[in-house]
Amino acid sequence: MSLQDGLSGRVWKPGLRLKSAGRGLLDLVFPPLALDKGPRPLSPGLSTEAWMKITFIDGPVCDGCGAPFEYALGPGARCVACEARPRAFSRARAACLYDETSRDPILQFKHADRQDLAPLFARWISRAADQLVEEADAIAPVPLHRGRLFTRRFNQAAEIARGLARLRGRTYLPDALVRRRATESQGGKSGSGRQRNVAGAFEVPPQRARQVAGRNILLVDDVLTTGATAQGCARALLAAGAARVDLAVVARVKAAATPS
Repeated sequence: MSLQDGLSGRVWKPGLRLKSAGRGLLDLVFPPLALDKGPRPLSPGLSTEAWMKITFIDGPVCDGCGAPFEYALGPGARCVACEARPRAFSRARAACLYDETSRDPILQFKHADRQDLAPLFARWISRAADQLVEEADAIAPVPLHRGRLFTRRFNQAAEIARGLARLRGRTYLPDALVRRRATESQGGKSGSGRQRNVAGAFEVPPQRARQVAGRNILLVDDVLTTGATAQGCARALLAAGAARVDLAVVARVKAAATPS
């Protein structure tokens, strides 16, 4: 594994594989607990009761941002926001809504080292974004800056993207997209503030441009809020010659993302 691969996906540390293997053995001896403290699940994740509370997006959605529609408007229908100002990414899909039920497992995965949830989220995305995955030539994660990566130890988007690529037999591009400067957390910022925060933050290194040129790239992240981060990533991929960029996330806020 290259250093760049580590910077885009996971920081390599001695004993990481042993830790992963050990966790698997422990799961055999001590079955996983539900994140919501409900009855033991058959696999890492949620109890049946909590699972039923997840608002999965199964109905008609905006073909642009993936926001759920109350009723079907026909193939390719887009919401008013997407019609007014199309985004750099062509289409987006989310597995579920980001609410009080889905928020906890996502934050556990992101900040509490629950990397065992990555395969679960990859399966959620595989189902919700089936068409986008089928049409993708390669899958790339939203990158972390190396400073934050060394602090957090892994990139949650990369863990999901890696699992999704393996699940669906797609090329995985861990280092095609990099965050060239550190940015502040997007939390608490307005839509315009988020856009300013990530402006010019992403790029495709020249030596990686051939990996994306002329290809349909599926960008993967955990949560879609305003779409500012995905916009920045998509613009960088398109500037490097990508034919199209689509977006797939675990969860999205209920309100339609504001385009920029």
